[in-house]
Amino acid sequence: MTLKIDIEDDAGIAPYEQVRAQISEQARAGALPVGYRLPTVRGLAEELGLAANTVAKAYRALESDGVIETRGRNGTFVAAAGSAAEREAVSAAQAYADRVRRLGLSEAAALAAARDALRAAYGASG
Repeated sequence: MTLKIDIEDDAGIAPYEQVRAQISEQARAGALPVGYRLPTVRGLAEELGLAANTVAKAYRALESDGVIETRGRNGTFVAAAGSAAEREAVSAAQAYADRVRRLGLSEAAALAAARDALRAAYGASG
């Protein structure tokens, strides 16, 4: 199993976001198992023809999302399946629920707004 990233110049999506999204999806799908060692920032940047700062930004976002973890000089690895990401999602969902209730929205209106936002974020295929 290997990391596969395709950067589309004309996608209208920033290269760092393409790197972040593809690594995140591969980790979530199990194509990159927990503990899989990712290439160094410089190594991946060179392989993809990107600036090292672009890959570093993607890695920082992935680490913040709990998808990967950096172990100092030992490298960067796929983190345990979603635990940090799931906690973050639950926290965000709770904050959303509290906010829409304070705004006086019905549960149906709040769900519709969340569904629309998710469809926009993930594409209309949901």
